[in-house]
Amino acid sequence: MSTTSVGGHEHAGTYEIRLRGHLEPRWNAWFVDMTLTTDDDGTTVVAGPVADQAALQGLLRKIHDMGIELMSLTRLDPEQAAPQHSEAHHPPKG
Repeated sequence: MSTTSVGGHEHAGTYEIRLRGHLEPRWNAWFVDMTLTTDDDGTTVVAGPVADQAALQGLLRKIHDMGIELMSLTRLDPEQAAPQHSEAHHPPKG
């Protein structure tokens, strides 16, 4: 995996954050440009682009302040992120 770096700071990446419990749709506004997906296992996945490490820390702080348990944080490779990203932006045909 390669990362682009300028001035010692990583640039944008796509992340998948798994949280314990199901977040209600009203929380969507808190996670700008990200998707919230509830899974049958009782977790919520927050996924999408994060501008930089400072934005990631702010996002994790927001989750902490909400009192929600963080189960995992995964930075997705561009190959993993691309199919999810492209499907989310194409309207269904028909």
